[in-house]
Amino acid sequence: MERRIVITSYSDWMSQLPSELCTIPLFKLAIPGSHDSMSYDLDTNSSIVEPNSLKILNWICCARKLMKIWAKTQEDTITEQLDAGVRYFDLRIARRRSDPNPTRLYFYHGLRTHTDVETILRSIHDWAQKHPKEILILAFSNFLGFDQKLHNHLINFIKTLFGGRLLSRVGTPTLKNCWDRGKSVIVSYDYNQAIKHPELWRKIPYYYGDSMNPADIEAKLDQAVKKERPLKRFFVCGLNLTLPSDARILKYVLRLCDNFPNVVRRSLPKLLRWMQSESGMNIVAADLATRADFVSTVVALNATLLKPK
Repeated sequence: MERRIVITSYSDWMSQLPSELCTIPLFKLAIPGSHDSMSYDLDTNSSIVEPNSLKILNWICCARKLMKIWAKTQEDTITEQLDAGVRYFDLRIARRRSDPNPTRLYFYHGLRTHTDVETILRSIHDWAQKHPKEILILAFSNFLGFDQKLHNHLINFIKTLFGGRLLSRVGTPTLKNCWDRGKSVIVSYDYNQAIKHPELWRKIPYYYGDSMNPADIEAKLDQAVKKERPLKRFFVCGLNLTLPSDARILKYVLRLCDNFPNVVRRSLPKLLRWMQSESGMNIVAADLATRADFVSTVVALNATLLKPK
């Protein structure tokens, strides 16, 4: 008989998994994540950071407002995402040249965020202290306007803030051995010099469809999961839609009666059905990750790892 996983609260879903799943490698578990996790906080007073084709519109306020509408991939705060069961976070970091503090950093997706990096990381730290059995994966990447000093500053802040909770990249992590050692935070840091720090993991491969068409996304992800995925490392299957980076983006951002979250709501159910038909998923990241059934659908995939009764 096929077994099911019963979760009563997704704010602590990892601690509610059957005991036999607590000793398998974390890179074999299905883990829900959010794509461009901080995009709920975009600041229209920021200059347009990407794509290059739209930077010339920086001086037009309504252009920045349109950018926010189409770059907003998440609707809920980091804490709300954590409470909903999201455990992987896609964090892209940028410097703001006009900021008088030379080490203050922000997140970005099209625009920079209102809230700085250190404030958000402290919120994550506070949440992790209250939920010690939930393993969080923080993926830092796409550093914009960085030099070695800024990398050193951010790395030192991460190491100081999370301290003994950081899981070093030694051995094969499982829920049980993380719990036994009091580890609950995995940091992936996409920068070559980060290898000097055993507390920081290499870049986690992120496979995505690079399209706004769900059928194209499914085809590309199907190939990645079957042929390209690493066998003994974390990897991300990104169900996210991707806007064009050239002038074709105007086809979307000039739709005054539509927005990115609405497009995602129309597309995500189909992508979730495709995901349920696949095997061997690890981290699954999506836009609107707090949507009612995304987290529960991903967590339910772990039932395939249970031995039938």
